[in-house]
Amino acid sequence: MKAARIVVLSVALAAGGVAALLAGRSEPPPKPQAVQPQQIASVDVLVAKSDIEMGKSISADDVTWQAWPTNANTGNFIRKSDHPNAVSELAGSVARAPFIAGEPIREAKLVKVKGSGFMAAILPSGMRAVSIGVSPESAAAGFILPNDHVDVVLTRRDREAEKAAGIEVHVSETILADIRVLAIDQQLEEKNGQKVVVGKTATLELTPGQVEVVTLARQTGTLSLALRSITDAGKATIKSEDDKGKRDAVNVVRFGVSTVVTPR
Repeated sequence: MKAARIVVLSVALAAGGVAALLAGRSEPPPKPQAVQPQQIASVDVLVAKSDIEMGKSISADDVTWQAWPTNANTGNFIRKSDHPNAVSELAGSVARAPFIAGEPIREAKLVKVKGSGFMAAILPSGMRAVSIGVSPESAAAGFILPNDHVDVVLTRRDREAEKAAGIEVHVSETILADIRVLAIDQQLEEKNGQKVVVGKTATLELTPGQVEVVTLARQTGTLSLALRSITDAGKATIKSEDDKGKRDAVNVVRFGVSTVVTPR
């Protein structure tokens, strides 16, 4: 029995030794190969360096070349390989639609004109452009800028009320609401030794019917622009009873003395 056990133990040891020897000779597992990033073909495209507003004259500082995937490029983009001098060639063009920073420049959204000739290009179909004279007092002290929305207020003498009251009577009323300002000329003037920006003329975007209203109003009184909040653009004007009551209150000037009265 002892001999049999010795034989079994010897066989087990021999098998373990052979297994250890084979394990020591086995090759280590292969290292994972690094995946090479796929190279994406690109082309230099002219893009807006910063936001460009509608009606702005583009300069070389407003645009830059940027790598753009070739498969995402369309024929409307301006490629450096096709137009290497595009930056200088497009300088002075006017944006007929806004660009956001990083957006590719497309010639279809530009107007290659100078001066005021771009107005007909940026004017929406069916609309008209009408200019009215303004002053700091009648145009929110120069804070009205292109693309702002305004109300047009007419101030005139009320002849019928004057006959009844026997004194000079002026009334004001909003004749147009939520009107977009297309352009406003701004000139530097010197006041009290300082240079200030003052608009002389505002150009409004009007329908043909609104053009007739403004044209008639200019002959009957003085027009003023009331700047609307940017959050109110496109919203209908709601006239409350308080607004109606305030509109009936007019300023009467008699012998140089100003008095607020309510015509009956």
